[in-house]
Amino acid sequence: MDVHGTVAEGFEPVREAFVRNFETLGERGAAVTVYRDGQRVVDLWAGTKDVDGGTEGEADRDGTAPWQRGTAQVVRSATKGVAAAVPLLLHQYGELDLDAPVGHYWPEFKARGKEGVLVRHLLNHRAGLPLLDRPLTPREALDPLRGAEAVAAQAPVWEPGTDHGYHALTYGWLLDELVRRVSGRGAGEWIAERIAAPLGLDFWLGLPDAEAGRVGRVGPVEGPEPSGALRARPKRSVTEAYDDPASVTRRAFAAIDPFPDHNDPEFRAVPHPAANGIATADGLARFYASLIGQVDGVRLFDPATVARARAEESAGPDRVLVVGTRFGLGYMLHGGASPFLAPGSFGHPGRGGSLGFADPETGITFGYVTNGFRRTVTADPRAQALVRAVRSVVLG
Repeated sequence: MDVHGTVAEGFEPVREAFVRNFETLGERGAAVTVYRDGQRVVDLWAGTKDVDGGTEGEADRDGTAPWQRGTAQVVRSATKGVAAAVPLLLHQYGELDLDAPVGHYWPEFKARGKEGVLVRHLLNHRAGLPLLDRPLTPREALDPLRGAEAVAAQAPVWEPGTDHGYHALTYGWLLDELVRRVSGRGAGEWIAERIAAPLGLDFWLGLPDAEAGRVGRVGPVEGPEPSGALRARPKRSVTEAYDDPASVTRRAFAAIDPFPDHNDPEFRAVPHPAANGIATADGLARFYASLIGQVDGVRLFDPATVARARAEESAGPDRVLVVGTRFGLGYMLHGGASPFLAPGSFGHPGRGGSLGFADPETGITFGYVTNGFRRTVTADPRAQALVRAVRSVVLG
C-alpha cells in the first residue's frame, strides 16, 4: 500500500496502524489527521477515491482514481459534532438559552405534549423524539422544512427529559430548525460563514457544486472475520433491536425510508445536520482543534463552552442504540460504546467508520474519513486501531 503524507517524530505508530488497516481490515480509501496543540502532527492518506466506481459521465468510472490530499467524503453522523457547535456558540454569544423550552423559539414545536422539551434535551438526546410515526420519503427529506414540520408534529416516545436515546436522524431537523429560528439561517449556512470560512475548513453541510469533484463515492465494504481483540459479537438484544421493524431502534434509523443514496448529488447538496456533512480528515481534526485551542489565531469555544460540551448529560442504557452511551451537549463522550482517546475526550463517530474528537487534557484532536462503509455505528475497528496508536504515543 502506497501511503502518502507525513507524521511528526514520535507518531510513527499511527502510520503503521494506518497501513495495517489496508492490509488486514479491508480499507479501500481513507485519510487520518491528528493535531496537537493546534499543530498538525499526522496527515496521511491512501487508497482509491471511489470504493465502488463512478457512474456514467464521471471521470473515474472504474473506481481507480487515487485518493489525494484534500479528498473529502460523506461522514454521516460525525456531522453531528460539527453541527452541535452552532447552538453552543449561539449560547456562548448570548443568543440562545440552553434551559429555555424549544417552543420559546419555535412555537409550532409545542404540539402534542412537547411544551417541556428544553433546548438542552435536543442536544443530549433526551427529547424523546428519535423517530417519526410516518417516515419521510427520500424526496421529502430533500426539503429541510419538511423535516422540521414532521418533528414538530410528532409526539414524544418517552417523557422528555426522563431518559435518553440516540436521535439518529431527527437530530438534524431539530437542530437545523432551532438554529434557523434563533439566527435566521439554517445550520449549513451558519457553519459555512461562521466556522468553515474563518478556519479554512474542508467541511460542507450542503455541498456546493464547485466542490463536487473533490468528493469520492462511498459504498459498503466487508472486513475480515473478527478475531482476538475484535472477536466480540453484538449482544442478542442489540441484534434483535436492529432486526425488528417495530423497535424504536429500527424506526429511529428509518426516519427517512428508504434512506437516500449518499452518492446522490441532490442529497449531498441539501444540509442535514445529522447525517450528510462532507469533510476531509483534516477538516474534522482542524475543527476540533479550534474548539479547545487556537488554530492559526482562531478559537471557537471559550473554556466554559468546552466544559459544557463535555459535561455528562446522559449516561446508561440507550433506548435506541441498546447499549450504554454517554452524551454531553451535542457530543458523545468517551466510553465503551464509543472509545476516544481518554476519559475527558468528546466528539462524534459516523456510522460506517468516520470519527472526529478532541481531548483537551492532551491537546490532541483527531479526524478520520473513509469511503468504505462497514456495519458499525459507534466504534469502527479501523478508526479504533488508529485511536489506539495515538494513545500509545501520547499516553504510553
